[in-house]
Amino acid sequence: MVCGAPVSERSVSNRGRLSCVVYGRVQGVGFRWFVRDQARRLGVRGTVRNREDGSVEVHASGAETTISKLRALLYDGPPGAVVERVEELVPPAALLPESFSILR
Repeated sequence: MVCGAPVSERSVSNRGRLSCVVYGRVQGVGFRWFVRDQARRLGVRGTVRNREDGSVEVHASGAETTISKLRALLYDGPPGAVVERVEELVPPAALLPESFSILR
């Protein structure tokens, strides 16, 4: 289940937080591992998981500049991924884990 409702990128005012769903060919191409590795490299905490509809859900928290970098990386993904769109959500109020994890 996705927490939050879709919002336009312009109206996302939660600095240092990112919640989104990435659509396209993002499963079976190492997308979750790519996100986890990039987030850890940037010092971002949060989670990434596959969704039943073939998309990938990302929740992240960190410095505003690193969240911006992670957001930009989501549009590219790893080799083999084809990102059609990234739909940003209102971040949930729940605290994120101390590191960045892949959820199953």
